[in-house]
Amino acid sequence: MIKNLINTKLENRPIDGFDIHLIKKYEDISSEEDEFRSENLAILLIRSGSFKLKLEEVIQDLSARDLIIIPKDSDCNILEIHEKLQLYLVTFSSEFAVKNCLKKELIDSFYFFIRKETMKASLDENEYSVLSLIYRLVYYVNRGAYREGWESELHRISLHLFLYELKLIYTKYFGNSMINFTRKENIVMEFLTILSIHYKKQHHVQFYAGALFIHPIYLNRVVKEITGKSVKLLIIEALISEAKILLEDVQISLLEVAEEMGFENLSVFRIFFKKYTSLSPSEYRSNSFEKFKGR
Repeated sequence: MIKNLINTKLENRPIDGFDIHLIKKYEDISSEEDEFRSENLAILLIRSGSFKLKLEEVIQDLSARDLIIIPKDSDCNILEIHEKLQLYLVTFSSEFAVKNCLKKELIDSFYFFIRKETMKASLDENEYSVLSLIYRLVYYVNRGAYREGWESELHRISLHLFLYELKLIYTKYFGNSMINFTRKENIVMEFLTILSIHYKKQHHVQFYAGALFIHPIYLNRVVKEITGKSVKLLIIEALISEAKILLEDVQISLLEVAEEMGFENLSVFRIFFKKYTSLSPSEYRSNSFEKFKGR
């Protein structure tokens, strides 16, 4: 079961690239499914029971209140299941993780994605209670989005709340591991931090390379090696993501959106937005308004 949930395709979800499960009864699986390679990044929180999981060459004994981060492309082997296992499971695609690195208030939540290493924490009772409550909130909001076919503001807020709590836990339990970053990992994290601050006004690779005192070609090579995406593509994704949020607010004119996003005029913004979404800004706004009315 865990294998199938971790390796589920994450396209066309209420939040693209993200999924969440609340497992109240673990179903036994055959031995052929015990070994697998993780296709998504996964975060497990154990509610009750226990199990033993081998990640790469390390055996992890997991029990109630344990939180474990399983990076993408990890070799996994479920060794033993004990008692009545219940757990929460969240999965992220690489695209989702990188996209959310661009939000400066959430960037610390994704150090574990950049590190690509297993991390485990045994939470205290208060930390577990808070995180499990947020897990349930995200889970039920996610189910509602499946039924209704739209992403509500509550959906966005609950996800950000979850990521913020992960940021706090990561800082407490794993903060010291940041000193072990490789030079390339540090470059990527510094780039993403600068991007999260300046992407609205700075749309060119040369600006970010200059801020890091490295050549644009080298920056692009390193970023693509770590994230799988070019610097230019990450800039575009950041702009499109923010533009969609602004366009969903009908109180903001299209010209104001273009100015906020750093485009020289509305015509240039229209061409850019349609090139990467296949919709004009007005068409996207109209579609969003129709979805809102259809609630």
